[in-house]
Amino acid sequence: MKRKPDTLKSGFTTGAAAAAAAKAALQLLFTGQVPTAVGITFLTGETTTIAIHGCRLVDSNKATCTVIKDAGDDPDITHGAEIGAEVTLENRWGEDPVRITGGAGVGVVTKPGLGIPPGRPAITQGPITMITDSINSLLDAHPIDAGIHVEVFVPEGERLAKKTLNARLGIIGGLSILGTTGIVRPLSHEAYVATIQKSMDVARAAGLTHLVLTTGRRSERFAQNCWPSLADESFIQIGDFFQAAMTAAATRRFLSATLAVFFGKAVKMAQNIPHTHAAKSELTLETLAQWTLQQTQNPALARRIAAANTARHAFDPLKAMAPAVIAHVAEQARHCAVGFSAGKIRVRCVIFDYDGTTAVDTQPDWG
Repeated sequence: MKRKPDTLKSGFTTGAAAAAAAKAALQLLFTGQVPTAVGITFLTGETTTIAIHGCRLVDSNKATCTVIKDAGDDPDITHGAEIGAEVTLENRWGEDPVRITGGAGVGVVTKPGLGIPPGRPAITQGPITMITDSINSLLDAHPIDAGIHVEVFVPEGERLAKKTLNARLGIIGGLSILGTTGIVRPLSHEAYVATIQKSMDVARAAGLTHLVLTTGRRSERFAQNCWPSLADESFIQIGDFFQAAMTAAATRRFLSATLAVFFGKAVKMAQNIPHTHAAKSELTLETLAQWTLQQTQNPALARRIAAANTARHAFDPLKAMAPAVIAHVAEQARHCAVGFSAGKIRVRCVIFDYDGTTAVDTQPDWG
């Protein structure tokens, strides 16, 4: 069935790709026939068919297959990546016939807080379950008295991992094999929030009690320049997820946080907007113009701010003529962040100029 032009296409996770590759390799061992596609059951109970990219019989006890990951319309760094599994028939290790390890291009966990013990491959429980279920679906039809070793690999994993936050999370040497259901939902808010939460789990496991919350790589780079003595785990990119990040920090009992942001995001945060991407710029500029009038009693400047294209375009005249307005925005953003944490976290707000200098700091002497 054709999808509507305005409908975003779902895809499958690296974990689902690994499960399909493992199933294809075992099927090749059992039948001697190279499969072109295999059926996979997601952890939601939904099913799909995944095409096999390459398959090779190594010997009578070993086969290797790969899948090209399709993330659908989600902007995923692993979209189009080759995900593989080498399946080997071996002596049983115990009651469970399936043993899953990570090979080349699969990262290794080096820090606590991710739910995977340090030293283990970065393969989460969802993919482990999907791989095991896929193997077991073939064992029902081909019972054997042998163990099955599945080694997941990603040929370009080490290179791709450099474009992710894996190193910050303590995942070294490659990608994570992820997925809670096996399905990639386009532009998934849940996936981003889960990354924020995992990053905070790692920071908490490292014994940290203070976070620096930025909205992207550029603001994070400026924040790291401001506070070079802080541990890398302290810096969390929250994107547009203002409320979700503050709630997650409060749940994990962090004591304090610094918002280190640019003016445009700060204006939206100051208006108590939970998800800052969703805010309409004309409405936020109207409020900014009202604050400008209140702070300066200058109707001409307020009209100029209301007519600006973006908050960034409003920043320069405010910095030159009414820095008190920028300070008001920072204080309001700080106050809203405390509110989203249910009053459990002390918050400082730093607004950067667009060259990385500090335009305003609500608590410059805060240690």
